[in-house]
Amino acid sequence: MTNVSTPPQRALVTGAASGIGKAIATEVIAQGGRVLAFDLDAEAMALGAKEFGDAYVPFAGSVTDPEVVEEAVAHAEVQLEGPLDSLFNVAGALRPAPIVDLTVEDWDFTIDVVLRGVFLCTKYAATSMIAGGKGGAIVNIASVNAHMPLYAGSAYAAGKAGVEMFSKNAALELARHDIRVNTVLPGLVDTPMAGFIIQNDGIMGEFNENAVIKRPANPSELAKPSVFLASSAASYVTGTSLVVDGGYEIGGYPDLSRYL
Repeated sequence: MTNVSTPPQRALVTGAASGIGKAIATEVIAQGGRVLAFDLDAEAMALGAKEFGDAYVPFAGSVTDPEVVEEAVAHAEVQLEGPLDSLFNVAGALRPAPIVDLTVEDWDFTIDVVLRGVFLCTKYAATSMIAGGKGGAIVNIASVNAHMPLYAGSAYAAGKAGVEMFSKNAALELARHDIRVNTVLPGLVDTPMAGFIIQNDGIMGEFNENAVIKRPANPSELAKPSVFLASSAASYVTGTSLVVDGGYEIGGYPDLSRYL
């Protein structure tokens, strides 16, 4: 039987220089698509462009700046030769501290990257998709901490919970334009942002006691379901959340504050 699923062809991926973002970009390209890679790390993206050639178009900037995001989407339309058909909001930030020690600056920084960035990229990418008249798909990477509180991670957990509800609102509003919006909720993933957790024997000892699958995910294990949600194989899926955590949510989360 012929596989009739159509993968993303013109995708904007935030946080594409490393971790889950790079894995999603890699998966889109492996399935024949092209990517506008949007990240602050210009040096890492230059390596991606060298690795993938014309299929990986780097764009350096912050997802928290509306003018930069609008420019990134416009650049994608030119470089990818058409309106976007998919957006993957992956860029994230985590500055752990107990609430009483958390600075206002760190709270604002985390919420800006985690939630404001998703709003801005969705706003401008959806505008591109609507103008193109062919619909599209948006996949927002939240976290299992949208459902579970995170010791010393209140801003991160609150922001990710906001991403999940924002995605449901976006799915409701954009359905009339044939744009689907879904959320992926990872557990612990072996990425640079989670490095301080994975390299800490105490935290990982607690993780392994509680986790069902006793290891962090590889970023590629998040990329495949994320790209599935943006493909035509998921054409009747919108406004939902896919938990990809190896059963972590049912196991429990370590107290990060003990290790700060």
